[in-house]
Amino acid sequence: MTDLTQKILNFIDLHKGEENKKSVIENITGSVSFRGSNIWILACAIIIASVGLNVNSTAVIIGAMLISPLMGPIVGAGFGLGMYDFELLKKSIKNLTIATLVSLVTSTLYFYASPFKEAQSELLARTSPNIYDILIAFFGGLVGVIAVTRVEKGNPIPGVAIATALMPPLCTAGYGLALGNYMYFLGAMYLYTINCVFICIATFLIVKYLKYPIAKQLDQKHQKRVQYGISILILFLITPSVYFAYQLYNQKSYNSKVEVFLEDEFQNKDYPIIYKKIRYNADPKKIEIAFLTKKFNDNEIANLNKKLINYDLPNTKLIIRQDTVNLRKDIMNQINNNQSVVDQKDILINNLRNQLSQYNFSANQINNEAKILFPEITSLKIGNYTIENETSKSKVIPVILFQSKKSLGKPTQIKMNLWLKQRLAKDSIEVYQQN
Repeated sequence: MTDLTQKILNFIDLHKGEENKKSVIENITGSVSFRGSNIWILACAIIIASVGLNVNSTAVIIGAMLISPLMGPIVGAGFGLGMYDFELLKKSIKNLTIATLVSLVTSTLYFYASPFKEAQSELLARTSPNIYDILIAFFGGLVGVIAVTRVEKGNPIPGVAIATALMPPLCTAGYGLALGNYMYFLGAMYLYTINCVFICIATFLIVKYLKYPIAKQLDQKHQKRVQYGISILILFLITPSVYFAYQLYNQKSYNSKVEVFLEDEFQNKDYPIIYKKIRYNADPKKIEIAFLTKKFNDNEIANLNKKLINYDLPNTKLIIRQDTVNLRKDIMNQINNNQSVVDQKDILINNLRNQLSQYNFSANQINNEAKILFPEITSLKIGNYTIENETSKSKVIPVILFQSKKSLGKPTQIKMNLWLKQRLAKDSIEVYQQN
């Protein structure tokens, strides 16, 4: 072995900076248990993640993942498997099962009670896992267990919690149960299982590499059984995910070809498309489009359908919607809905403006006018205070504070009060002279 190779191996050696193995095992064993506060923290995190999925807020979902305590039993299972500590493995699996059931019950109850049942994009993203989710879980697990075994932990753990995303699949599974959509439930649970298993496998490999002490010595036969079991589990989980990834690749490739077809045949010929819908899962696949003014006869539509083969779009049917009455209805309905939203916003803005107008006065201008009308006044300031009446409606009362060269006489004060009421358009005002 050359000096350069030795230097490289020393540079990347994971044994450097490693914490005492006994301390690591104690920490892992302590983090496995799900009792008391951990259960409450998990339930609260599930509610937060469910709300985030419900309102499609990525920031809220990330916050829930950061406070989730789910990583403990998963890493514990990896350590138990790597050290052949089957008591730790059983304890980890038991606590992970409890945590999973608590999470499912909590998220199911939340989505059952929630008035918002729409499947948002953040939620749908957890129903179709693929090979990329396996890579994220595996390498995220590697980072997590490497950080756990260091003297200086650093800050990778929060990143691992976010990247591996254990919480959102459980919430999505609860959403599927609440709505009776078992395809969502199965897809989300598959993603959750992928995350758990591949974090555990990554932990197992690092534990083996760092040569943690064996709790129970197994003969060669039993060690091979463990290895065969892990291999079968990996194969069982990878196979469907590869299929889903292949389907995703095909769908994206198909959509790209459709965009090229539409651009070449319509958009480049100044036929703007006002409606487009691609039905990839139909048989045959369908491309529905509509134009504002352009009309196509049956022969032109037939020729366009024949051209689909040239763009590598087999088993596809082009449908051009030319039912102007229904199309215009759809467009007008959409415009009316949008206009209704705009009108409501305009009303709200006007109401706010009216409320603000009660508080806004041109104080400088009134001050200058007061000095002209009442030469004794040297400065005049206006403020507001709000009172609540019996009908719970607020009333704004202007408060005027003025300074003068000398005390104003009674007639002058009455005159100034009347002028200020008229000038501020208020029935009630409070006027005080500052000494």
